Amino acid sequence: MPLSKTFSLLFLLLWNCIWSQAVQIESIAFYNVENLFDPENDPDTFDDDYTPEGRNHWTQRLGSQKIGHLAGVIAQIGVEETGKPPLLVGLAEIENRNVLEELIAHPKLREFGYDIVHFDSPDMRGIDVALLYRKSLFLLESTKKYKLFLTNPKTQHRRTTRDQLVVSGFWYEVEFMISVNHWPSRRGGQKRSEASRNAAAQLQQKILDSIQRKNPSAYLISMGDYNDNPNDESVSLLTQKSNYRPQYEPLFNPMRKLFQNGIGSLAHRDRWHLFDQILLSQNWKSKKGVVFIKSAVFNPPFLRNPEGKFRGYPYRTSVSGNTLNGYSDHFPVYVLIGKKGN
Repeated sequence: MPLSKTFSLLFLLLWNCIWSQAVQIESIAFYNVENLFDPENDPDTFDDDYTPEGRNHWTQRLGSQKIGHLAGVIAQIGVEETGKPPLLVGLAEIENRNVLEELIAHPKLREFGYDIVHFDSPDMRGIDVALLYRKSLFLLESTKKYKLFLTNPKTQHRRTTRDQLVVSGFWYEVEFMISVNHWPSRRGGQKRSEASRNAAAQLQQKILDSIQRKNPSAYLISMGDYNDNPNDESVSLLTQKSNYRPQYEPLFNPMRKLFQNGIGSLAHRDRWHLFDQILLSQNWKSKKGVVFIKSAVFNPPFLRNPEGKFRGYPYRTSVSGNTLNGYSDHFPVYVLIGKKGN
């Protein structure tokens, strides 16, 4: 082989090696932590079950134990692939900022320098969504919450539920726009409650459409407990063109294949559901710059119920007022992202 061709081949091999190694990989996670309450009685919310006198006999010791468990989980999400805990963590079912402060100050998380984005929402039980971010890697720019109004079709009475949180910031020079959601539950049955989740999806689509119009180059992340699966109408609205918003660019759902393969984040009546999801804008599919790598459910053995008829289900903190030594009734979910270049 001529020397020039040998040199060119060696150069290409060296360049490919350097390029493959110049990938900064991070994880982005979402976790419904199932009733992360403090033991104080808030007179403005229905948090009575999580007080010392309440149904769950919730004490400071039990609250601190749960926080320690959750800190250990968050510290391990994505570590096998990245060697470090997530860049961003969306959370659902947290009562207030106090429990978040205690969470990020826990020895299992303290060294990673997480900070908090949180607003109190008008949820009757006082549970909110929040975002944790590693402030050494993510430069926070702005935060905002959007109210979701639900209307009773019979009485036309309007009520509010959990807000939808929107956070903007930069990972290196790349702008992220993150929305954290906890959509209305299936209480009363899936069909009867479907309209409420569709209303939540329409608000989320409106938010995303507004972001796309103002900043089409931003990398969008919609994460949350949607209380619906990837193939249900509400979540599907985010991945489809809109008749009402013709310029809306649909997201893609990297977790749809997981659900099709029978993988879930929670179980009910011997059926797995994937209510916890992370959806991304189309520019994450780019082959250059910032890229999506994979999605996963974080479900190691220690997060699974070890015995009984619910063996293998997510290991809960309490059931019917009986305290367990568990974590949550949901598994966390995460995506891996990468950035090529210096």
